[in-house]
Amino acid sequence: MINIVAISLENEMDLVLAHKRSMKVAERLGLTVATQTTFATAVSEIARTVIEHTDDGLLDIGLVQNKTRYSLMATVSFDKEIRFTNADAGFYYAQKLVPGFELTETEFQNTIIMQIGLPRSLKLDPPKIAALKKSFDEEAPLNAYEEIKKRNASLNRIASAQEEELRQNRLIDEKKTEFISIASHEIKTPMTVLKAYTQMAKAINEPVSDKLRSLLDKIDLQSNKLLTLVQQLLDISKIENGNLQYNVQVVSLNDFLSGQVAIMRHILPYHEFNTVFDENVNVLIDELRMEQVMANLLGNAGKYSEKNTGITVGTSLTENGMIMISISDQGRGMSPETTASVFEKFYRARDVVKSHTGLGMGLYITSKIVTDHQGKIWVESKEGSGSTFYFTLPLA
Repeated sequence: MINIVAISLENEMDLVLAHKRSMKVAERLGLTVATQTTFATAVSEIARTVIEHTDDGLLDIGLVQNKTRYSLMATVSFDKEIRFTNADAGFYYAQKLVPGFELTETEFQNTIIMQIGLPRSLKLDPPKIAALKKSFDEEAPLNAYEEIKKRNASLNRIASAQEEELRQNRLIDEKKTEFISIASHEIKTPMTVLKAYTQMAKAINEPVSDKLRSLLDKIDLQSNKLLTLVQQLLDISKIENGNLQYNVQVVSLNDFLSGQVAIMRHILPYHEFNTVFDENVNVLIDELRMEQVMANLLGNAGKYSEKNTGITVGTSLTENGMIMISISDQGRGMSPETTASVFEKFYRARDVVKSHTGLGMGLYITSKIVTDHQGKIWVESKEGSGSTFYFTLPLA
């Protein structure tokens, strides 16, 4: 059927719309007044009967082509559980008004089909039908009720489209997370083997040229970088699936931080590390995960600041029973736009994309680990004046 008009049948107000729209369609087709009235009455009677049983019926009025002849058709769809009885007089009266009347039942809904054959003298063709459909699409509402009804229908379509878009986005995210997890696992295995062979080659007792040893060192370094990247991808996959596991225990905070600074002094020998610790406290943490946090924050402090500049690690007790850890550098600093987005997944500031490698995963993972430890993380920075990252942990 070529649909011209569609009306949801919810209440008695829709009977007025059903009758008037049926009359208008028949009128614009050039049918006689008697035929217009007969068709509109049949449609109204069925619409009234359906509304008495349910508020989610649907009326469609349009044209259907049977070989070289067109028919005016109205269909009323409603719940498949509804059955008409002798008390539904309108149902039986409508059957007498139109020559074509049929009730079809399917697994999902019931549909009443009403048809009136149109004379060939109307000379209907696709352009005329298209013009008729367009005129109804552009026609102003018959009354305030129909105007509200159209606006609600438009809002519902927008809401449905947004819901579908969200559903598709969730599905894409799930597939993406699954791919990252599988790909990371597949990459990690050969990389671990490659690193092992590199270590074996470096440990061989036979004489090795300086050039070859230098190449082995570079292979080992790049292997470490790739393994770190793979581990970050695996962590993101676990975060997305809610499977990031923690093995928490009571740890002396100052001792833990001192150990992390000692490690970073070897990794970043061209920076000066300073510690300003408050009184020592115990915290309940997963040491391996918190090592990720410190390695990322200290590594970034060195990465985005010049050699021979200072990096300071400090602690201070807060009034709400938390311990606050700070990592300050004397680097390039960040813009307000960057500080607002730096903990987002895959975010990278535009001014460092070309000058520094990375995928923007480290701070996202760091923030997740801190949050899972019931802490908070934030950054204060000014362009050209360095940055200070803060995060809190509850006392054990």
